[in-house]
Amino acid sequence: MDTAATRPPDSETAADALAAVVAALRDELPGDALITAEAERRAYECDGLSAYRQVPGAVALPRTRDQLLACLRLCREHGVPLIPRGAGTGLSGGALPSATGLLLSMARFNRILEIDSANRCAVVQPGVRNLAISEAAAPQGLYYAPDPSSQIACSIGGNVAENAGGVHCLKYGLTVHNVTGLELVTLDGEIIRLGGKTLDTPGLDLLALMVGSEGMLGIVTEVTVRLLPRAERTQVLMARFDEVEAAGRAVAGIIAAGLIPAGLEMMDNAAIRAAEAFVHADYPVDAAAILLCELDGTNAEVSEDVMVVRRKLLELGATEVRTARDDAERARFWAGRKAAFPAAGRISPDYYCMDGTIPRHQLGTVLQRINTLSTEHGLGVCNVFHAGDGNLHPLILYDANQPGQLETAETFGQQILELCVAVGGTVTGEHGVGVEKLDGMCAQFAAPELEQFHRLRRAFDPLGLLNPGKAIPTLARCAEFSRQHIHGGELPHPDLPRF
Repeated sequence: MDTAATRPPDSETAADALAAVVAALRDELPGDALITAEAERRAYECDGLSAYRQVPGAVALPRTRDQLLACLRLCREHGVPLIPRGAGTGLSGGALPSATGLLLSMARFNRILEIDSANRCAVVQPGVRNLAISEAAAPQGLYYAPDPSSQIACSIGGNVAENAGGVHCLKYGLTVHNVTGLELVTLDGEIIRLGGKTLDTPGLDLLALMVGSEGMLGIVTEVTVRLLPRAERTQVLMARFDEVEAAGRAVAGIIAAGLIPAGLEMMDNAAIRAAEAFVHADYPVDAAAILLCELDGTNAEVSEDVMVVRRKLLELGATEVRTARDDAERARFWAGRKAAFPAAGRISPDYYCMDGTIPRHQLGTVLQRINTLSTEHGLGVCNVFHAGDGNLHPLILYDANQPGQLETAETFGQQILELCVAVGGTVTGEHGVGVEKLDGMCAQFAAPELEQFHRLRRAFDPLGLLNPGKAIPTLARCAEFSRQHIHGGELPHPDLPRF
């Protein structure tokens, strides 16, 4: 099929189409729900990945389902791209606007609809902040487990879009493991309900498909999340290591011992120093690496597990193991870890946060390679890990005002993603693909797999108007990537094993 509705318009036609949508929306939305002035639109030009910017053609902030449906209908009728946005804390450019598109902010869908303590779940709108769910459930002794570092600001709708995790995802899972139901609206205005409060529902199981789909299949309007009871006791240990590789081995050793900590985080020396200067978490600034290990459960369970973990850490090379003496010290240990990203911003004009996942036993090897790449490119790097599940967050330090440094940082980041794939991992753990990891997707997936992704997307959005240019690279782009980067089927780092 090749009709005017499916062909991308030229720039003049695209501008006219957007103008028609904006004119019609003035009759559909309240005055403060449509932003057209350039200075106000500029506030939406990027998400947390500020290296990529584009002022949106217009911004809509609907508050009701009817207003949302009007935005969808008009964009569909005029062939205008529609880019959904949560709180703007994403780190992969997943909410990067289109100059001739409508940016759709879901920030005003911000009501907690129900806290159902009997069924241990909450029903919320997508604009609700992650942390607000736990705050609302606290009087019932419940909380929502996924806790991204940006949880004070990030929205649950954005968490669903990117399948966000956090420091406690090792034991309690990512967003996909904690969402039991969704309501979403497709581009053609159909309202779909998936899952619910029960463990199983009739029909096709499409729930996991929607979590992590980055706004390309539909607009989420309601989320049902699982709530968990607060543990009787929580304890945190901080272990110091004089060798990064030893810390990596200790991570694998703890899991191999049969323990699943609530959180198991790793920071290298650069990250330790940056966080300590910012938060004063009482980290050992001369350590090569630290591990933070949180254990929770009944009082008896935690008492036993603390002894086992302490013994295992010392056996595997820790030179010091400290147990938080009280809740205040436990909070301080975690505050340093959760502040690692803004702390890096204090020591460098800019940083480029990567996100890849590797097998735990490859932590030492991958860290060595990242440090080598850092030297080769002349750019510093702070390494922060959700170490228990092998989720890396290298922060590449650069100065965008220095010619060529952004491009060098991008090359460095792409090599880290290729490295993750080479050792048997994946190009994203919780930040999504967005625009940042399109070439990484080319490194990970073959053409038949990518075509399946495109077919699936077309089933929900045949016009390709929902968040275009994100997450799934074109086959032409991947062909060019292969021509330039992968010669003769060789791995980007031949010294690493093929998986």
